Order: sequence, then structure tokens, then C-alpha cells
Amino acid sequence: MTNTNPHSSMSKSQPLSSVPFLDIGRENAPLNAEIQEAIANVCKAGCFVMGPECQKLEESIAEICGVPHGIGCASGSDALVLSLIVLDVKPGDEVIVPSFTFFATASAVWRLGAKPVFVDIDPVTYNLDPAKFEAAITPATKGVIPVHLFGQSADMKAIVEIAKANHLFVVEDAAQAVGATCNGQPVGSLGDVGCISFYPTKNLGGFGDGGMLVTSNNELAERLRLLRAHGMKPRYYHKEVGVNSRLDSIQAAVLNVKLPRLEDWTVSRRRNAGSYDEMFRAQQLNRYLTLPVTQGGMRHVWNQYTIRVLNGLRDELRAHLQESGVGTEIYYPVPLHQQQCFQALGYSAGSLPETELAASEVLSLPVFPELRIEEMQTVVHHISRFYQSRIPSVTTQVTPGVMSNA
Repeated sequence: MTNTNPHSSMSKSQPLSSVPFLDIGRENAPLNAEIQEAIANVCKAGCFVMGPECQKLEESIAEICGVPHGIGCASGSDALVLSLIVLDVKPGDEVIVPSFTFFATASAVWRLGAKPVFVDIDPVTYNLDPAKFEAAITPATKGVIPVHLFGQSADMKAIVEIAKANHLFVVEDAAQAVGATCNGQPVGSLGDVGCISFYPTKNLGGFGDGGMLVTSNNELAERLRLLRAHGMKPRYYHKEVGVNSRLDSIQAAVLNVKLPRLEDWTVSRRRNAGSYDEMFRAQQLNRYLTLPVTQGGMRHVWNQYTIRVLNGLRDELRAHLQESGVGTEIYYPVPLHQQQCFQALGYSAGSLPETELAASEVLSLPVFPELRIEEMQTVVHHISRFYQSRIPSVTTQVTPGVMSNA
């Protein structure tokens, strides 16, 4: 019987000359006519900020997240700041955050004059370690921002239980994880507020910046709507001093075209991650690399497929892949507690050992939905060649085998 699944076929094709880390053009090209029509409709209507396209997107994202309220804003970073404002974070407050994350998670706290308290990660998932979160709570602690890093939910059951016991808020940084779930519940619905980014590299990416807040709390939703538009309601009447963080209608129109494809793209990302797993294990490269793990009860949406390169070889392997035409990225090379702008907080080398080790070992490989099987084979081929030059028993023939359930 002929096997029609390219991810379970035996392939002996030659490696390709290059593999991009991300190719947004492949995603956008089939949708170009629809996107252009959607943009043209916005231009014709002339409602460029918070128009009907924005309301449609808000309703759709809220439905995906299993909450009644979606509030569009200018970026995922602004979503975090707005969340902290409505949760009454003030100077002198402490907010617990992971250090192994994008800068915006902590900068939102700092911008309000509060203190980001960095805690270590679970070395398996790279997400906030609940035990370290609990140990860091002080009388000044106001809340916590768990990050669903790389597309996998943090351990929200434990985090929410600890937060409730200590009367703390929970803001979910779900910038990389739209569509992910924790024990069947969508991320964004597990804390007080969820924050989503539509930056072009995200699983649901626009043509520029854009963000969304999601919540089940009616009062928080109403304040978020007020604060994102200068605290103005009705027009020219200001109940509070807000900010200008409104979602553009053109961005919403693009995202509305893409949204019906999100689940198919997620399935493709999960399939690609499973194929990588099989290829690496077939080559026994998991002896030299630590493969990413999906924790029980989690639906991982694979914004990134991130391996650990052991024995101090990460930068050397990355250079080898770059020379071979394979795109990679390091998320994140410098943990936040070691960034120059946060030196005043007094963290020293070794303060967060799991975070610091991960920062020296992680390497993200191409996993975007349109990635072809021969491109993944090329990635694994070159990694295998890298180790073959050091360990002669490593072979270079990539045979994916049967797809695992990612």
C-alpha cells in the first residue's frame, strides 16, 4: 500500500540549499485577494480605528478564549500595561514574573513604577515554576504574570490556586499561545485578564502591531474599553486618564481573513513538531539534544519548536546551521534579570539558575505551518552532520517514521 502521508514516508532526498526560519509570505500569498478586498472595504468605509472589523475580531477572539469579552488594543505590550492599570498596580507594588520571556512582560510592571520580581522556570516547559512563585510572595506582592511560552500553557491550576490563597491577581501573557489550552480550558480564560499579541510572527499575525485583552470580568472589561481610548466616554468626556491604544481597523480586517485558518495552521504546527520528534529520535539525536515536551493536559500550539543543545555547543551548532542555510533563532539569549536596565534590582549571576542555563542552551528551529517535509529533513540532516563530525556513530540519513501526537 502506498503511504500518502509525507510525514511518515521514507525519504532519501538530498538536503535543500536553504530553509527559512519563518516565511510569512507563504502564509499570506494564498489569502492575498481576500486580504486586499478586506483592506479595500475599510478604505471605502473610512472607519480606520475601532471600526466594525475590530468588533468582529473582538467577538471572535473572545469566543476562542471562552470568555465574554475581547478588547482590542494597539499591541500585546499595551495589553499587559492596560491589564496592570485596571488591576490597580501602583508604585511600591511587586508583581512576580518569569525572567525567561520577552521584555514586555516585565517592562509593563516597571513602567507603572512597580517592581518586577523575577522567579525561575520549570526547566522542562520553560514556564513559570509555581513553587518558585509561591516562595517569592511578600506582603508587597500584588499579582503574577505567568507566560505561556512558545505556545504551551503554564501550570495554571497550581498558579491560580496559589494566587487565590494569597489574594493576588493573575494576568496571563498569552502573546504566543492563542488557541492553546490547559486541561481543556483555553488560555486567556484562566486568570483575571489574558493578553494576546498579533505581531506578524505570532500564530495569528497581522500586518503590523495589534493586541487583544480577554476577560470574564464585566467590570474589568468596561474599564479596559475606557482606558484604551483616553478614558473617554462619551466623546470628549473623560472619566479617567487613559492611554491611546486602539486597534486599527485595517489590522482587524486582515486578522479576520486569517482567523478561520488558525486551527488548520495550529494542526500543521503540531504535525511539524511531531515530525521533528520522530526524525530526531530516529537519528538518536535526542542523546545530544533535549527535545521540547508537551505536558499532560496541555494543548501546545507551537509558536516555537525549541530544543536544548547540551555540552556548551549551542552557538557552534547555530553557526553551522547558518552556514548551511538553515534559519534559527534564540529566545532568549539574555534573561530579563540580567538586562542592563534592570541592574538596579540587584540580581546576580546564578540568581535564577534554570533560567540562566536555558538561555545558554535553547535554540528554536523552523516550525511554521507551511514548512515542507523536505525542509525539516534538511534541518535534521545538518544537525546530524554537525554531531557526526564529533561522534562518528551518528548517521546522516533522515527517516521520519510515523508521526507522533504533538
